[in-house]
Amino acid sequence: MRRIALTLAAFALGATALSACGGGDSSTGLVDKAKNDKKLTIGVKIDQPALGVKKPDGSMEGFDVDVARYIAEKLGVPESGITWKETISANREPFLQQGQVDLVVATYSILDERKEKVTFGGPYIVAHQDIMVRGDDTSITKVEDLKGKRICQASGSNSYKRITDPAPNGRGISAKLVPAGAYSECITKLKGGTLDAVTTDDLILAGFASQGGDFKILGTPFTDEKYGVGMKKGDTKGCEAVNDAITEMYKDGTAAQLLSKWFGNAKGLQLPTEAPALEGCA
Repeated sequence: MRRIALTLAAFALGATALSACGGGDSSTGLVDKAKNDKKLTIGVKIDQPALGVKKPDGSMEGFDVDVARYIAEKLGVPESGITWKETISANREPFLQQGQVDLVVATYSILDERKEKVTFGGPYIVAHQDIMVRGDDTSITKVEDLKGKRICQASGSNSYKRITDPAPNGRGISAKLVPAGAYSECITKLKGGTLDAVTTDDLILAGFASQGGDFKILGTPFTDEKYGVGMKKGDTKGCEAVNDAITEMYKDGTAAQLLSKWFGNAKGLQLPTEAPALEGCA
């Protein structure tokens, strides 16, 4: 009896292990879920003007939100079938890994270290890191001027590393890091004088600058930030479907309309006219 019990236990353990390895099963992938359920949960920012904002009535708006709506529609999911979930920089990978969201469209730069945890479709746009300071600040005019200055370290974001990390990944500038939970908190700290600069993607900065306040963007871009659509690791079929949707979004003119709608008034911001080169889903 003891031998039989051990055999059954080993069988159960093996079955559990096989189940755990079954993440690549296409029946649980993005395309099939969209087709069968007509529902998707999409992670977006809710506090980034012009990109992802939750309005007082509970509805969502912004460039990333509109891109997510377009992709969902191409997958066969109407807007009424979308559940929006607030997603900050720090929890994008965990939400996808835990199945709390099906997609993340939230200023999510495609990085090699992130590819180890999730699969990316896109990019759907390439942003460029820049610097924003208070309007009366003349002491910072270029990246090198951030030496000794207080810059924001937003939780889960890698933007500050482009300043402080050594070459080739960063500039090796000894700036002082001030922690914040999200970029909306960075802007509050900048306005209140507890920060000297916020450095992140120009689209994020342009969105906050458009909301008022005495800020200026330096217009000195120094990185390429490829915004991707995050999904469960290994979902190649879903990635290819998302890439098809992004290609169509540029081809049918929707991308140009959305970019003009959300960023057309941003001074000095160069908006793309063609679809960025896709990363591929291998």
